[in-house]
Amino acid sequence: MPNNTPAPVSRAQKLQLGTAMVLAGVLYVAHSFLRFANFESRGYDLGIFDQAARQYAMFKAPIVPIKGVDFNLLGDHFHPILALLAPFYWIWNDPRMLGIVLTLLLISTAIPVYLFTRPRFGHLGALLTASAMLLWWPFQAIVNWEFHEVAFGVPIMAWIIWAFDRSRHWLVVGLSAVLLLVREDMGITIVAIGIVMLFHKQCAKAALLAAAGLGGYVAVTSYLIPLFSPAGEFTYWQYTALGASAGAAILFLLTHPFQSIAILFDHELKVALWLLSFLPLALLPLASPYVILGAPMLLSRLFNDRLNTWAPVYQYDAIMAPILILSAVHVLGKLMERFGWKKIRVIAPAWLLAFALVGTLFFHSVFPLGRTLTGANWAPGTLVAAKERAVAMIPDGVCVEAADTLVPHLTTRTYVGMHGDIGTELSNWMIIDFNEQELGGWDPLSPPQALERAHALGFEEVAPLDEGLLVLHRDIPVAPVCSEYLGR
Repeated sequence: MPNNTPAPVSRAQKLQLGTAMVLAGVLYVAHSFLRFANFESRGYDLGIFDQAARQYAMFKAPIVPIKGVDFNLLGDHFHPILALLAPFYWIWNDPRMLGIVLTLLLISTAIPVYLFTRPRFGHLGALLTASAMLLWWPFQAIVNWEFHEVAFGVPIMAWIIWAFDRSRHWLVVGLSAVLLLVREDMGITIVAIGIVMLFHKQCAKAALLAAAGLGGYVAVTSYLIPLFSPAGEFTYWQYTALGASAGAAILFLLTHPFQSIAILFDHELKVALWLLSFLPLALLPLASPYVILGAPMLLSRLFNDRLNTWAPVYQYDAIMAPILILSAVHVLGKLMERFGWKKIRVIAPAWLLAFALVGTLFFHSVFPLGRTLTGANWAPGTLVAAKERAVAMIPDGVCVEAADTLVPHLTTRTYVGMHGDIGTELSNWMIIDFNEQELGGWDPLSPPQALERAHALGFEEVAPLDEGLLVLHRDIPVAPVCSEYLGR
């Protein structure tokens, strides 16, 4: 922490920070609502979290048909913090509410980022830094994915770094405990927090965090998730490049360090993730102990077997944004103190904000909010109207199988899942979208495969093909699990 204690934040400074937060929030919500209106939102992940939140709001277990029949989402990942979504659904039980909650979580992160940066860069530098983070590509990525449980960890992680900076070590411990409710792998992140605690010469608290993190991770993955999982086990071991189990992976890391490092750079998407994460920040985060906080999350993605965890377009990066930006601020603050680089405290955050603005305006694949800012997604096409017609044909309270982009528009009034994921006996309605190559889910069907399956199950078309959308029905009774799912 800098030697000088900053003056209290004035009313005008609070107003300026609040204005930046509101402007970012309006952009987030507008983008989220436009995606929904344009049928760009998907069952994975908006529909999944909507079904879970809706069940929590009715004081029920988070049974999510999108994942399968009687699938308890706590058996997929352990994120009981999602129960906090229930009060928001009492206000408005609509999938778009998740976009509003996500916005509140993200923009609130600007407060600890501002407070951490202000003693080093002054008000203007801190305001620019917070604004740049709100437009940074990881925040844009998670908004473009509508919602994810990791969003709860974003402001928590920023507050943890602020608490470290203010030597409020017990607050660090308390906030770390909350992370255990966000996701099971946060247990390993808590171990990383314990390592950072050693830099602050708090050995007892470091040991406490390490024990809590490891113990929490083992308890959740070995007992709690299997307790809720339909498979009766934790099924997310996807690090076969390191070994068939956690023990084998640890042994591989210890005995093959150079080969392990090579895995982190063995694909162009991994290289792109490294470059986007660190190059705009001039590699400064690598010199801060705070970067250790993000190491478990970043490395677990790069060691993962799934290619889609490597790309810099997913929600997972959101929690890394405050870690990397504040790590860079931490290092640059020390360099300013040593070499007297006073002008850099405005130049550096101004560069970061300029980078985000240019990316937003011209590189929408990584900065997707640019589509909303430039009006590229304001006008719906004819396909949107056809999808609205198809959804309107589905009665309330029935069992439905639908394509990924149609699912979020059916969760408020039906028991809906992906094609083939809710068995063969439940669904009595289907919508097949022939505009898609695959229809979504863990093992997605192609439209022709879904149609062949539908005919084999006795479904018949109820209307002609409309812009590639086909609605089908079979005359079977609505199963109680479907009709009672929404508490009707």
